[in-house]
Amino acid sequence: MNVTELISEIKKKKSFLCVGLDTDVNKLPAHLPKNSSGILEFNKTIIEATKDFAVSYKINTAFYEHLGSEGWKILEKTRELLPANVFSIADAKRGDIGNTSTMYAKAFFENLDFDSVTVAPYMGRDSVEPFLEFSNKVTIVLGLTSNAGSADFQTNTIYTPSLYKTVLKTVSQWGTPDNLMFVIGATKAEALKEIRTIIPDHFLLIPGVGAQGGSAPEVCKNGANSSGGLLINSSRGIIYASNGKDYGEAARREAEKLANETSIYT
Repeated sequence: MNVTELISEIKKKKSFLCVGLDTDVNKLPAHLPKNSSGILEFNKTIIEATKDFAVSYKINTAFYEHLGSEGWKILEKTRELLPANVFSIADAKRGDIGNTSTMYAKAFFENLDFDSVTVAPYMGRDSVEPFLEFSNKVTIVLGLTSNAGSADFQTNTIYTPSLYKTVLKTVSQWGTPDNLMFVIGATKAEALKEIRTIIPDHFLLIPGVGAQGGSAPEVCKNGANSSGGLLINSSRGIIYASNGKDYGEAARREAEKLANETSIYT
């Protein structure tokens, strides 16, 4: 799925919802086995329960990579479970010198066929450009994150302007709104108005809604643009809405609730 198709799906579903499949084997409902088959059954149920409202799914690769080769198999099978009409995100936060980034890009864009991958821009242009060379794929660059450590560099007042603003302005010139998006944490919603003056046309992936305390309506009010321009991610708040056999139904309710909170901005 490319950006044009994503915009169409947002308008069709009237939703900015991105469901994060940060599946922790230790947090599976009690009736599911704590192994690869349990993870896959869980992911399949969550996807089936939420696909009417979700326009995107974000798979945090760390929750699969730590399981070794078996985890990669689960990752591959989970990617195959995603419907064709959703925007798939490999939340891998890669970024290295050019030839290494090329191999990362091939892993996620060619081998696993994700529509997008998250990338850390710290090493500069030549670490990001290899991802941008893939047609009909999107590189999602870390911009302003919601973790406490973002104050160490991103918003540290010793930098004028703030370092994250320099990142947004500089990286946006390396590609276009068709192949570049940016991560902006939902707990930084107050900064979205100014961010939109720097990157008015790019999509923003907004994690941190739900369990981390971010407000979806506030994000929409400050960050939506003429094409929508948002993917609002919720992970734990949806996939762990229940620890019982009704976890699918509970996930669907939470997904519908979040989609409804943002529908007037789509």
